Amino acid sequence: MPKIIRITTVPMALHVLLKGQMRYMKQKGFDVEMVSADGREREAVIQDEGCPHMIIPMTRKITPFKDIVSLFRLIRLFRKEKPDIVHSHTPKAGLLGMLAARIAGVKIRIHTVAGLRFMTSEGFTRKLLVRMEKLTGRFATHIWPNSFSLLSYINENNLMPDKKLEVIGKGSSNGINLKRYSPGVLVLEKLTAIKENINYSDKCIYLLCVGRIVKDKGIDELVHAFVRLYEQNDQLRLLLVGDYEDELDPVTDNSRHILKNHPAIIMTGWREDVEYFMAFSYALIHPSYREGFPNVVLQAGAMQCPVICSRIPGNVDIVEHEKTGLLFPVKSTDGLFDQMKQGLENPELLRQYSQSLRQKIEQHFDQPIVQELIYKKYIQLLAQATPAA
Repeated sequence: MPKIIRITTVPMALHVLLKGQMRYMKQKGFDVEMVSADGREREAVIQDEGCPHMIIPMTRKITPFKDIVSLFRLIRLFRKEKPDIVHSHTPKAGLLGMLAARIAGVKIRIHTVAGLRFMTSEGFTRKLLVRMEKLTGRFATHIWPNSFSLLSYINENNLMPDKKLEVIGKGSSNGINLKRYSPGVLVLEKLTAIKENINYSDKCIYLLCVGRIVKDKGIDELVHAFVRLYEQNDQLRLLLVGDYEDELDPVTDNSRHILKNHPAIIMTGWREDVEYFMAFSYALIHPSYREGFPNVVLQAGAMQCPVICSRIPGNVDIVEHEKTGLLFPVKSTDGLFDQMKQGLENPELLRQYSQSLRQKIEQHFDQPIVQELIYKKYIQLLAQATPAA
């Protein structure tokens, strides 16, 4: 039975970004183990995936001494477990996991690139993050960007060896679970309770944003565009589903003040049941600065919630302007305002875009389709790594 170790920096990535994938591979005959730092999602991951999980402390920040300790623990783990494949996801797990796997003699070392942190960094931090990505690419034997636009960006900037690069299928790290993200499967009682919790009104128009409340998710631009729209229509509501993350990338003080005090902005904190908010929202607004292949856009598309998002790698692999959604220039408050205004003035067009996006997702990004493609690629790589008898 071939063994695969799936490694991410924190268990949230296993629980949210890769949910169901480890269980799928186990059912297909792999011996699957998971590795990440400890976290509140760990027990849920073990229960959901039915696979063992090992804790190796890792941080998302640059912490050289701690990283060296984690590296040696990973090397020791890989030498003990002797996996046939180590497959990493997220930047720190990629760098440490690929280097440790190489030192431990693992033949198949795969890293999924799901966004590049340096795209929103400057100065020394940017140079360091670029160097980290290049090192990860050197230590990996296979690099899987999770979108074609991200692949193009990597090639244009000579980040990683072209011969190692491949997009699986049409992109995405894990696809979308259409058995969950479909309007017809929602529990009415839960939907009603969520509406009551936010004092929902049929007279209001709800614009939804899902994700961390940080600068590189475009929250500053979103807040100011919304304030301008609200001045024209006080029936608008901005619904933010996510938590602040002040250590790495805080929003401006001005945005924080508006978020706290504006009467039409509703903040729920992080929720895992985002499909219920998508069910009654007029549109998902996703103004992120950087993505790999954004799950939240897939989720909204599956829920037939219209999408207005930034024109960046990842987003453009899912949303085609004025065909499956609306796009605006990244970091542009004016551009975001214009597209939100256009969407509010043309509800029928938005509805048509959302229907087209749902059809695209059903055809290419249904989770079993994506997971089967990854499984077949694993089998192919194992066959190539095994000498002929």
